[in-house]
Amino acid sequence: MQIRVDPDKCQGHNRCYMLAPELFDVDDYGYASHIGDGDVPGELEDKARLTRDNCPEHAITVVD
Repeated sequence: MQIRVDPDKCQGHNRCYMLAPELFDVDDYGYASHIGDGDVPGELEDKARLTRDNCPEHAITVVD
């Protein structure tokens, strides 16, 4: 599984970072990005889906 953050959609709400700091980082302005190459370890797949479902801007994509 992989995650991606669309920087054009992200508005800096930081819900993804609050829910899964292991998967996301935020810059000085609060905009999120995925950590590393976006690969999600098996034990964090539920968290990845949770962040996607909780992003108000639908900026997170999860690819199985």
